[in-house]
Amino acid sequence: MTNISLSDTVYFFSINVPYNQCEALYSPSIPNVVMQSESGLNVQIPTGRLRQFVTSSGVKGRFRMVVDKQNKIRSFERLR
Repeated sequence: MTNISLSDTVYFFSINVPYNQCEALYSPSIPNVVMQSESGLNVQIPTGRLRQFVTSSGVKGRFRMVVDKQNKIRSFERLR
């Protein structure tokens, strides 16, 4: 788990994408995806951050992304 500082912003996402739709994560023409956080904000995420979580059933779970005050991603991790 990442240490979170007071200046960081934390986003939570619940993701349930079947495997057959994960192919798009590997397309060079799709470098980012826009997802809606649990707080309702649309957040752009590099597809590379999601690829590590692709399994034979797709990408599923609850995730946390921590970004610094320059909007640089400090961590992207599955919580469950």
